[in-house]
Amino acid sequence: MLSFIPTRLFAIYYIASCTVALGSCKFNENMQGKGRDDVQGVWEEGTVAYQNERLQYSKHQFRFSCDSVYVTIKTFANVNTYPDSCFNNGRWTEYAKGVYETKKDTLLITATFTKPDFKQKISGCYRTGQYLPAFVIKKSTTDTLYLEGLQEHLPFYLILKERTPCIQKPLN
Repeated sequence: MLSFIPTRLFAIYYIASCTVALGSCKFNENMQGKGRDDVQGVWEEGTVAYQNERLQYSKHQFRFSCDSVYVTIKTFANVNTYPDSCFNNGRWTEYAKGVYETKKDTLLITATFTKPDFKQKISGCYRTGQYLPAFVIKKSTTDTLYLEGLQEHLPFYLILKERTPCIQKPLN
């Protein structure tokens, strides 16, 4: 009889613990995240820092839509570092699609290089794979974003071209 009581108490404790644990769980919504309100829209880089002194520079366009980001990178090069069929007289455009998040004063982008239609790119000229820039948000106003790249430590001066609202969409 004495061994029955601890077993019974253990069973009650186990069932209560499972009930509490399962009750605290919830499924993630099948919707994209809201993102940051002050960056929603299309932003284009103004003058690139030190562009006249550099052998190669890129101008960026960011389209923030809820928690998603679409990036267009136009590169201008004076030196050929690619096969001749890709160099295109030193002018080319790359694309990336992914998500972003902000943590305090830092903007983190987790994206993948894509084709111009933002579909997956697995080969071809220029970069493939992940695009993982990080920026410190130096200043944000209604129509300008001042960022500093954490990899190259160069300033990014972005100008708002079009404000767009976040309309969350299902993830499917």
